[in-house]
Amino acid sequence: MQKNFIEELQWRGMIYDMMPGVEKQLAEEMSSAYVGIDPTADSLHIGHLVGVMMLKHFQDAGHRPIVLLGGATGMIGDPSGKSKERNLLDEPTLRHNEASIKAQIQNFLDFDAKGENSAQLVNNYDWMKDFSFLGFIRDVGKHITVNYMMAKDSVKTRLSAESSEGMSFTEFTYQLVQGYDFLHLFREKNCKLQMGGSDQWGNITTGTEMIRKIDQGEAFAVTCPLIKKADGTKFGKTESGNIWLDPKKTSPYKFYQFWLNASDEDMSNFIRIFSTKGKEEIEALEKEHNEAPHLRVLQKALAEELTVRVHSQEALDMALKASSILFGKSTTEELQSIDEDTLLSVFEGVPQVTVNKSDLDNTENITDFLSELTQEVIFPSKGEARKMIKGGGVSINKEKVMDANAAVELSLLQGKYILVQRGKKNYYLVTVAS
Repeated sequence: MQKNFIEELQWRGMIYDMMPGVEKQLAEEMSSAYVGIDPTADSLHIGHLVGVMMLKHFQDAGHRPIVLLGGATGMIGDPSGKSKERNLLDEPTLRHNEASIKAQIQNFLDFDAKGENSAQLVNNYDWMKDFSFLGFIRDVGKHITVNYMMAKDSVKTRLSAESSEGMSFTEFTYQLVQGYDFLHLFREKNCKLQMGGSDQWGNITTGTEMIRKIDQGEAFAVTCPLIKKADGTKFGKTESGNIWLDPKKTSPYKFYQFWLNASDEDMSNFIRIFSTKGKEEIEALEKEHNEAPHLRVLQKALAEELTVRVHSQEALDMALKASSILFGKSTTEELQSIDEDTLLSVFEGVPQVTVNKSDLDNTENITDFLSELTQEVIFPSKGEARKMIKGGGVSINKEKVMDANAAVELSLLQGKYILVQRGKKNYYLVTVAS
């Protein structure tokens, strides 16, 4: 038995608003729905996953999901919820971004499903690029009044007295272009539903209005709440910026840690939105979590599920090893088994120092290495180094240093790194330059 799409979203807390008639439409036939993503970068970030998860549940309910990449709208910029215009992108950049994003979405949607509900990816640049300005204002613009467009919250906000930026004609026409996308997909793919964040309601309903006026058709809208964290900070952002799906922009270790470090107040919301686990399984995890919150059962469940889906099982295993290095009793072998990117990701932000290989080879003992050779970054003097070694407080590559006068015979991690631990929490990364 197929899932009921609307019921699924409702218990997950993923419906903010919807037009009357949506459930009737979905009950009558296998339907198509789309979510728009502006390809302004060559990777999605986790904020995009809300719309992608809506499409996943839609496909799991037996319907056809369509991802619309806004090659044309990405050249303009959506004014909704923004105070400034977006930079315009050229076509080669947009095409590169399109290919990268499709590869990431394939981890969530089935583009090769048997039957009619196989996912599709389209780019609105492909049908907008041949429109002339005169053709667009004649065939599309004349059907939507300026009064209607001015009534949208996204336009009102940008034209208000509080906004010093104002709005260009280019951005003012954005809702017409997005509305035409819906009309085009309605005609070409019998797409009767558009979904998006609650800030997209105005743009989506412009599309349903076009379909009603120009084609005398009926189409629908469903929006989800914009995710906000319990502490009021923006979801998906850290001090270093967005959490990306591209491992080059956000390492799998950092991706895993983001979900692992989410607050208990946020987790019931996050796991419903971003996990494919069912209601009973999530409620059982919540019960287990509430009995022992310090074990972070919900955080671990979601962090593991998403890291495997976005990256791989291998990437999760690496992230778990990396976590144990920093927070658990890991071994030298585990430290040597993680790759260079993960090592640098784990120890980003710790004090680092570079030494020459020849100087390292000529260093008399471990005390000299920990003080003079490393420019007193780790220990300001030989005396302090000896004292802490004697007290058992120094480890190199996760092996405790027992003798302050021992020769420097160190195996290098990934051929060029040495990890020094001073006390329980102070780490130092030494790079050995040849």
